[in-house]
Amino acid sequence: MSFSGMVKEELSKRIGSARHCQIAELAAIFSACGHMECTSGGEQKLRIQTENDAVSRKCFTILKKTFNIETDITVRESSHLKKGSVYGISLSNPADVRELLEAAKLLPDGDNGGMLRVGNSIVYQRDCCKRAFIRGAFLSSGSISDPRKGYHFEIVCTDEEKAGQLQEIIRSFHIDAKIVSRKKSYVVYVKEGAQIVDMLAIMEANVALMDLENIRILKEMRNSVNRKVNCETANINKTVSAAVKQIEDIRLIEEKVGFQSLNEGLEEVARLRLQYPEATLKELGMMLTPQVGKSGVNHRLRKLSTLAEKLRENKEELL
Repeated sequence: MSFSGMVKEELSKRIGSARHCQIAELAAIFSACGHMECTSGGEQKLRIQTENDAVSRKCFTILKKTFNIETDITVRESSHLKKGSVYGISLSNPADVRELLEAAKLLPDGDNGGMLRVGNSIVYQRDCCKRAFIRGAFLSSGSISDPRKGYHFEIVCTDEEKAGQLQEIIRSFHIDAKIVSRKKSYVVYVKEGAQIVDMLAIMEANVALMDLENIRILKEMRNSVNRKVNCETANINKTVSAAVKQIEDIRLIEEKVGFQSLNEGLEEVARLRLQYPEATLKELGMMLTPQVGKSGVNHRLRKLSTLAEKLRENKEELL
């Protein structure tokens, strides 16, 4: 099962204890994948259709628990590439339909062929109801990427108004949710790892949250180790390159003018560098008599480098 599937499976078993939270979650589910139909007798009928059995089970449970509405779950093979199943729940009793529409503040969306929308923010006025609403929206039409590959959390909405409504609810928890248009849908998404952790906490997917945090810690540790190794490698390469250049300069001086032309301090550091090509500046300083600090050794090596450059320039002039 994918990480997204595991999150949804966990959320399908999480039902708010308060009735108003259950209604808020049900409102989000019907807004995401519910439709209103009219029977031949002119009566209203509500129907949910989803390819996720977790959604159908959650909807069935809340309808029974909150409204004491008995309904059946129908299952048929998906016509989309003949892959998977489609789960449906129908409410045909007029009294049940009216009770649900009134409680969840659901209204038919005339521009979207029988789809529903939440017409009053009182449904998710409390923070606990906002959590339930986000949970229902994600369960119905959301997904989350495998955190071992990357961080991406999204909920697909059928229109811009629903996306804006959901974005406002998520942002009330200080999470920077953004909206992007994708084909005929609008996607509310979060990409930053820490904020996706917060989203799981908001929806109360505690097991998934711990799994994600463990993965994030491991990734951060690996990244930290890689940064340190890269830094140390760069420093070693820099030290080796500098030492190679210093040795070239010193050999040029020895060949052209000899060490006897140098003062005692420069001669001593020149001989030590040739003798210990891999030594650091600090180690070279400790070998000198008297001992000299890193900056002192570096100053002497720079003088040797300057002298070598002058010898090279004189050679070029003679040519």
